[in-house]
Amino acid sequence: MNTNDTTRPILLVEDNPMDVDLTLRAFKKSKVANPIQVARNGEEALAFLPRWLAGEPLPAIILLDLKLPKIHGLDVLRQIKSHPQFAVIPIIVLTSSQEDAEVKTAYQLGANSYIVKPVNFEKFLEVVSQIEMYWILLNTPPR
Repeated sequence: MNTNDTTRPILLVEDNPMDVDLTLRAFKKSKVANPIQVARNGEEALAFLPRWLAGEPLPAIILLDLKLPKIHGLDVLRQIKSHPQFAVIPIIVLTSSQEDAEVKTAYQLGANSYIVKPVNFEKFLEVVSQIEMYWILLNTPPR
């Protein structure tokens, strides 16, 4: 188990208040130890880049919605993955979009995973639990 990653934050990039609440409740119910940071649009997400450069801990993972106001999620993904220091951060696209073109583009830009949001809370809880199990507890990220 990689215990260091339970202290690093999880960055949730999501504009829908109901989905933010659902995700936070799912993480709480799954007893995820990581602190959760929330960016409510693409601009807020990209505002983390200078903070990380200034020494704030990099997130263990980023959960990224695509249909965001101000800056689209694919542009956020492109900018983070094109930065040499941040390209190693696992980015999981967690979105309602099932469009083949968006799935393909997300992977071409460096997404580590693409998950379509379940509508049902129990299914969503299962997804969050799987995300934590794999990306936080099992996966070994580069140092």
